[in-house]
Amino acid sequence: MTIRTKAPLPSEFHRIWAASGVSALGDGIYYTALPLLALGLTHDPMVFSTVEACALLPWLFLGLIGGALVDRWDRRRVLWVTDSARFALIGVFALVAAAGGANIAVLCATAFLLGVGQIFFDSASGAYLPTLLGRDPETLQRANSRLQGTGQALEGFVGPPAGGLLFALGRSVPLAVEAATFLFSALMIRSLPPTPAKPRASRTSVLADAREGALYLLRHRLLLGLALRPAVGNFAFLGVGAVLALYVHDTLHLGAALYGVFLTAEAVGGLSGTALAGWLSDRFGTGGTLTLTAAVEAVALLGIGLAPNAVVAGAGFAVLGAAMGATMVLGGSTRQAIVPDELMGRVTAASRLLSRSAGPAGALFGGWLATVAGLRAPFLFGAAVLGVMVVVAARFTSNSRIDAALAEAAAREDAAVPVTV
Repeated sequence: MTIRTKAPLPSEFHRIWAASGVSALGDGIYYTALPLLALGLTHDPMVFSTVEACALLPWLFLGLIGGALVDRWDRRRVLWVTDSARFALIGVFALVAAAGGANIAVLCATAFLLGVGQIFFDSASGAYLPTLLGRDPETLQRANSRLQGTGQALEGFVGPPAGGLLFALGRSVPLAVEAATFLFSALMIRSLPPTPAKPRASRTSVLADAREGALYLLRHRLLLGLALRPAVGNFAFLGVGAVLALYVHDTLHLGAALYGVFLTAEAVGGLSGTALAGWLSDRFGTGGTLTLTAAVEAVALLGIGLAPNAVVAGAGFAVLGAAMGATMVLGGSTRQAIVPDELMGRVTAASRLLSRSAGPAGALFGGWLATVAGLRAPFLFGAAVLGVMVVVAARFTSNSRIDAALAEAAAREDAAVPVTV
């Protein structure tokens, strides 16, 4: 029997880790402050859901194009330029908020532009990590576990209460902090080695490249399942997220400061989920774990919707976060291990487009459902929708299907390595 030793992650990874962690802290502050800022402008659930939908709409129009461009460009440059642009955008937004000029239109415009930046950043980061670390699934799981775990801890545990406290100091204060985190991330990523795209024999159009990536995803049953899983989930989660601030304020009767503390429950669970992802995969297989977490998410969201108080709802969010944390580590690592490098940006973008395409509809539907049936209704309906994920996971992302795809990817990599005599 051969015992595999775990190779240490390279020093460059620690720079990505630091950039990701600081950026996650800023996101936790921002995503706590944004609904509080909106809450000072309106209590209309439909308006809340419109702001949420604006952040996701760019994926519908530019998602595939962004992935095609990422595969043509230096992925490291895409990352630091995008974060530099987001630093400037949030900086301007902070100045507008400080001057009292923030309104729903400004919030929607800012959310939309941040969504454009996220297309390029997410597509490039998903493609950059396997280029840096290689395709070994265990190595990618370790790296993604650290990235996701740190992100959960800072974005979900430290960021939300900090966002609530900073918002109490002034509505522009958390925005200024978020801008600073984007700047730090840009400078850290700028120091990483460049990764120019591999030259291709014939240069096709951007649209043709985007189509190639989308078709690769749609024809690959496992990759399609890994994308459909979050698509179904996002419809439910965004429907809930669109009215969460109202639910916590009006139904659970928590104030602005405790709202940030409440959000940490999901992060606590997410942190444990990312830490346990590898253990669960070893015990049940990656496919078995993905089916298990799908069922847990459905039950957890149902419990949140029926919760009689904030303590029970917080416990439900902790369980939900644990399932989501393990899912993100295992799903992302599997995709990174099996997609060819020259297609990584496009397939990542196509996967995100498919998974997020249901988000705007979910956000708007959640706002409408809360308006006509009450603030608990999106949680109960979302739990039923999440039940569909159990079937999706069991059929499309089984252990046998994942093992076959990893073996195929390993054979492709071996064939690409030149033999020296």
